[in-house]
Amino acid sequence: MMAQSLNVVICGGGRTGHLSAVLFKQLPGVRVSLLTHNPDVIERHAEASIRALLPDGITLSARLDAVSDQPQQVLIDADVVIVTVPAQARPALLKTIADNLPEHKPVYVGAIPGFCGFDWLAEKALAARPNAVIWGMKDVPYIAFELLPGVSVRMGGAKSTLYVGTHPRESEVARQALLAHLRRLYTMPVELLGHYLEITLTPGNPIMHPSVIYGLIGPYAQWHNKPFTVPLSWWTDCPELGAYYLERCDEESQLLCKAVEQRLGVDMSSVQTLKQEIIEAYQEQIRDHSTMLSVLRTNQAYDSILVPMVHTADGYVIDKENRAFHEDVAFGLALLVEMGKRLGLRMPYIEEIFHWNIAYMGGLRSSALDYFPPIWPACDL
Repeated sequence: MMAQSLNVVICGGGRTGHLSAVLFKQLPGVRVSLLTHNPDVIERHAEASIRALLPDGITLSARLDAVSDQPQQVLIDADVVIVTVPAQARPALLKTIADNLPEHKPVYVGAIPGFCGFDWLAEKALAARPNAVIWGMKDVPYIAFELLPGVSVRMGGAKSTLYVGTHPRESEVARQALLAHLRRLYTMPVELLGHYLEITLTPGNPIMHPSVIYGLIGPYAQWHNKPFTVPLSWWTDCPELGAYYLERCDEESQLLCKAVEQRLGVDMSSVQTLKQEIIEAYQEQIRDHSTMLSVLRTNQAYDSILVPMVHTADGYVIDKENRAFHEDVAFGLALLVEMGKRLGLRMPYIEEIFHWNIAYMGGLRSSALDYFPPIWPACDL
């Protein structure tokens, strides 16, 4: 029996977008289109397939059904839309695609990963599209790296289970239909979360990258105001000080979860400590589970992920223009700080690291506060 056709549109031509597109095209009946502004990816589509290099040495290839920078060309009959662009690019993207989504059927618009308050952003951007089902995934399903746009991407470690949340407005029928689509697209188990805040407050990049940067070059760090002689890996080269700050921020993040539980009555028990989240996500890929530092340094899925750096005449310095700042700080950490303020919760480590990172990157251009509901937490009560 032929599988029913499923039209998937991936928005974003980065690592996650490339890898997802190739993997989805291996599935029967799945049509995959890519919306990207990268001219190299669009040009390559007319000439060759995209390759995904798997950890076991196998190479998969796929010729996508459409690659375009024109939303109307790829979204006309979309069933599932997956946003993979950085958080700072999402407001403009959603504004662009809103008028091009199909109106005659449900269309499942989600973000991978779904952090940085994507549900609030999408609710605002898609207000005129009540048929849009808003969802997000707690984390990326696979580590992706070594991208050659339009040519190839390498897959690293995969999550053991994927967790998905929906906007509170979505019906149970819509949630179950979404779950069926995602279970068709992914080989690992996919589970639904009870509330989208379980994604927003799951510890991840918004506390991981800023904490490690603070431990590397912050005011108490060994390399404060000093360039590096060689490029560094985020996690295998994570300093002890970075792991220390990360654990302090994780503790404060857990306090924020408890404050949300008490104020909103939302069950946040699924949000574990960062160390436990990483262990459960990668399991046997981690050689040493004993400490936060060992979990970061011995996770095979994290190997070869480099700190974004710029080579100067004096050495290597951390790139202020990287998404580690303009996504994780401006759209991730900023949201946590504001949520803590509104709940009357002091988070001294998160606040200190946030303000130092903002100063290092030269101030905020835009942030999650541009769409964070001004009446929250009242709107979620």
